[in-house]
This record gives sequence, C-alpha cells and structure tokens, in this order.
Amino acid sequence: MTTTLITGANKGLGFETARRLRAAGHTVYVGSRDAECGRRAADELGARFVLLDVTDDASVAAAAETVEADGGLDVLVNNAGIESRAPDNSVPGAADLTADDMRRVFETNVFGVVRVTHAFLPLLRRSAAPVVVNVSSGLASLTKVTDPASPAYSYPGVAYPSSKAAVNMVTVQFAKALPGIRINAVEPGFTATDLNGRTGTQTVEQGAEIIVRMARIGPDGPTGGYFDAEGTLPW
Repeated sequence: MTTTLITGANKGLGFETARRLRAAGHTVYVGSRDAECGRRAADELGARFVLLDVTDDASVAAAAETVEADGGLDVLVNNAGIESRAPDNSVPGAADLTADDMRRVFETNVFGVVRVTHAFLPLLRRSAAPVVVNVSSGLASLTKVTDPASPAYSYPGVAYPSSKAAVNMVTVQFAKALPGIRINAVEPGFTATDLNGRTGTQTVEQGAEIIVRMARIGPDGPTGGYFDAEGTLPW
C-alpha cells in the first residue's frame, strides 16, 4: 500500500489530487492548517487527516511524528500555496510590491516546501519507491515569462512567479542530492481555485491530472524535471 501526504489538501487541487489517489488505492493524508476543514475533507474522501501548517516548524514536526507512528510515507505532494492579492483581488505589480508581500508568499510557497520536505525526508528514505511532487506553475518558467507570444508574459505579479521559480530550483537541487527519490515540479495549468479567485480556465479535475500522474511514477521514473500535462516544460 502506497501512503501519500498532500499539503493544503482540504480544497482545490489538493482535494482533487487526494480523491484521485484514494481511488488509485493510496492511503492518503489530508494535510490542512484548518482542523475543521481538514477533518471534513478527510471524512468525505475516506482519507486520514493530519494538522499541518507549512509555515510552522512545530506543526510540521508534529505531523511527521504522526505519519511516522502510523507506518511511514512513500509520496509527498507539496501542494499548499498562496498568492499575493489586494482586497479587490488584483495582483500587485512591481511598482506596488513590498518586501512583506514577498516574504509572506515565500514563507508558504518556498520555505514551506523546504520545511515539509526536510521533516519528512527520514520517512521517505525508508520507502521502497519514494516520490516528491512540488506543485509549481507555468509562471515559474523564465522562458515563458520572457516570451511575448506566451500568455505568461502579461502576468504582472512578482511574488508568486518568483516563489515558484524558487520551487523549481529547490526541486532540481534536491533531486540531484537525493537520487534515490523521484523529485519533480509540476504545472497544473490555470485552474479555477480560491488561489486565483476562481478565475482559472480549467477545472480542478484537469489541473490535478499531472500531479496525480507524477505522484504515481515508479523508481525508474523521471527526477529533477518540470512537467505539465503535455510533457516537459522549459525552465
């Protein structure tokens, strides 16, 4: 039985990924910083709930202890993420960006990935086929963001794409350092979730496709890559 932990799994892409992996036979932990929402989601999915705030060292350490006591971990999906948005749901551009905006986004999107991965690394190393999936974004691609023909070119935000570009680098460096673990970054696509005020152009079912696919790769699967549903993306 494959055991999988998904951060930020009480809604959106995390919830749909949990649903799909449960259907595929995984034992799934719904990681959520909101206990009520997390338990409700886990009950609905037939999954296990673990309280997990990716920005809090003690919370992450306690979650790792819980999962270890229950038997260990094979797959980690670092899904939890936030975007910097103004009260009117607009994204602050470079002229309006503050260091606090960047710090808040990086705390969840980058430091959270490192914090959770570090805490669960001892468990993953004990797995026969350990996998880490880091949920990135097409906005992390410098190639796309600098190409006037790409939709990503016109995105005005700084904090979110910068954080996801950092996630890509973390993915590559971890994959090189830990060749026994399949570690990849994925781009779900512009999915309608709370993260973007539900302005996305595809469903969570479509967005979760690549996350689920990469969560199910075997020991001979790719590592250190950056993928969407169509294949490999340019950095």
